[in-house]
Amino acid sequence: MATLPPVTADTASRNVRVGLMAFAFALVMLGLGYASVPLYRLFCQVTGFGGTTMTATESDAARAASLATGQTISIRFDASAAMGMPWTFRPGQATDTVTIGERDIATYIARNNSDQPITGMATFNVTPEQAGKYFNKIQCFCFTEQTLAPGQEVTMPVLYFVDPAMLDDPNMQGVEQITLSYTFHRAEGPRSN
Repeated sequence: MATLPPVTADTASRNVRVGLMAFAFALVMLGLGYASVPLYRLFCQVTGFGGTTMTATESDAARAASLATGQTISIRFDASAAMGMPWTFRPGQATDTVTIGERDIATYIARNNSDQPITGMATFNVTPEQAGKYFNKIQCFCFTEQTLAPGQEVTMPVLYFVDPAMLDDPNMQGVEQITLSYTFHRAEGPRSN
């Protein structure tokens, strides 16, 4: 039968150091797990990755308008309500042809079909995905929660422009239509921007 060597102070301190390093690594991994969703959301907002649209200001729109070349692109509007969301939600019109670089407005119509007030939040994306970084929203109902009274119907605007920089992107060559999609979900609770 083999005997184990005696535990020395040096061995004990190494064991404690390895244990602390493993514990620190576990804490870092836990922190990254919690931070991954907001970090991914920030990454998508900055890069337009995954069809995430960009948020723009009036000065961004003015800059884009000064670069407008007169070229146009078709925008298709899509809307849906999540399962269990008792709203009817649709675009005001199915498609529009817009001048690249110029501001335009689209409308969506929502109706609460239930007998109680319901607060909803719209999620959105753009396809094709590479168009996300060129589709800029100045104002949008999707920036805040929307509460509709029983039977209430509202028209909600989206003020947007398509950045002329898309014309210089080889990944956008051949793109003739951009689809803007929204899905309304029940709001989980108060949301901060």
